[in-house]
Amino acid sequence: MKIFHGLENANIQKPTLLTLGVFDGLHLGHQQIIRTVVERAGKTGAIPTAITFDPHPRAVLHPESAPPLLQTLDQRLSYLEFLGIEQAIVIRFSLEFAGQSAEDFIRDTIHDRLRAKEIYLGKGFAFGKGRSGNIDLLRRLSDELGFHADEVDEVRLRGRRISSSLIREELLAGRVNLARRMLGRPYGVEGVVVRGDQRGRTIGFPTANLKPQNRVIPRYGVYATATLIDGKWRKSVTNIGVRPTFGGEREPSVETFVLDFEDDLYGIALRVRFLHRIRDERKFNGVNELTDQIGKDVKRARNYFARPGVKNMLALL
Repeated sequence: MKIFHGLENANIQKPTLLTLGVFDGLHLGHQQIIRTVVERAGKTGAIPTAITFDPHPRAVLHPESAPPLLQTLDQRLSYLEFLGIEQAIVIRFSLEFAGQSAEDFIRDTIHDRLRAKEIYLGKGFAFGKGRSGNIDLLRRLSDELGFHADEVDEVRLRGRRISSSLIREELLAGRVNLARRMLGRPYGVEGVVVRGDQRGRTIGFPTANLKPQNRVIPRYGVYATATLIDGKWRKSVTNIGVRPTFGGEREPSVETFVLDFEDDLYGIALRVRFLHRIRDERKFNGVNELTDQIGKDVKRARNYFARPGVKNMLALL
């Protein structure tokens, strides 16, 4: 996939079939938009192209209410490529850019520079000064400028519209199963393994202490997870929390015990995907009680991984 950082760097060789948005998390609603773009591009001969913004517009316009993002920019771009996008344009969102009129952006960028043949937006998405760049404006200009514009229906689960904010709520409540259903895949974090206090090694459960890049971390507790090591997803158990048994810490840790694995992981970048919540974090009366509980957690995780449906899911990661 070609990635252009900034419109001034976008070297567009062919007409595009376009969508634009933040696309944080690339959940099922986003995927439906991307799928529409890719399918239509295949039929029209245009290049499936996505415009995305960095940072999140709210971080510039209303920083006090800006949401923590589900994905890093690199993760977002990687998944756009996986979904079939061939060109991504990353616009650096600023107050200056926010002040541009939507009509000017449509005429100068979408039509003149990107030569869009068709544009697809998520339902309710708007851009430009005063959020005036919506599907109504695009349709009004489409006849004059010679492109087609349409909205893609939202995706709902249990009667609620799937959204990045709803997924954040579910993750912060520890409901990783629901988050997985809305994302179409398990939620994951990435980070480099750093040296911790090595307590896990002394009690028989050596853990990889992950320094996650992602800002959204599921609720404190213990989870059955899958960890990507050398291109293979391995079964694991991950604890998120402040380790209250040892006095507690200011910053939460993400510690992963990889089942049936003994190699050193220090300094290696890992991906961890959250599959099932096992229990809340709690304070134990000493190391022995903690060790006994970890043994029970591992047993519950192995039972979870033994389920036929979970086996099939792991094979598809």
